[in-house]
Amino acid sequence: MHIEEVTARKGALCAEILATLPHWFGIPESNAAYIRDVERMPTFAARAGAETLGFLALNRHNPNTFEIHVMGVKPEYHRHGAGRALVEAAAAYAKTHGAKFLTVKTLSHSMPDEGYARTRAFYFGMGFLELEEFPLLWNPENPALMLVKLL
Repeated sequence: MHIEEVTARKGALCAEILATLPHWFGIPESNAAYIRDVERMPTFAARAGAETLGFLALNRHNPNTFEIHVMGVKPEYHRHGAGRALVEAAAAYAKTHGAKFLTVKTLSHSMPDEGYARTRAFYFGMGFLELEEFPLLWNPENPALMLVKLL
C-alpha cells in the first residue's frame, strides 16, 4: 500500500469511496457537497496496485489549522492501516505547510452509534483529543464533536 496526492478527478474518487460507506455517508446532499468540495482541496489516496482503498481531503481554515474535511476507507480495508496512513500523510502535509493543528469533526458520543464509536476510537488512537461538542452545527440528530491533534 502507498499514499499519493491526487491531482485530478478528486470528486469521482470521493464519490466512489463514499458509495461504499452508506452508514457514515448516507445523506445525498452532504455527499454531493463533499464531492464538489474535494476538487479544491489537497486530497490523498491510499492505493494497493490499481485498487483505491480510501481517500482523505484537507481544508485549510487558517495558517495554523488544516481540517480533515472528509475521509473514507472501503469497509473491506478497515483496520488494515489505510486510514492510519492517510491521517499520517495529512499530518505531514499540514506540518510541512506550516500548520500547528489538524482537526476533524465527527458524530458526538452524545448520539450513541457503534460505527461512530469506532471512528472516534480510531482518531483517539491517532492522537486526537476532544476539543468541543457542537450540538447544532449539523442538526440536532447529528451533534458534532470537534477533535484536534497537535502537529
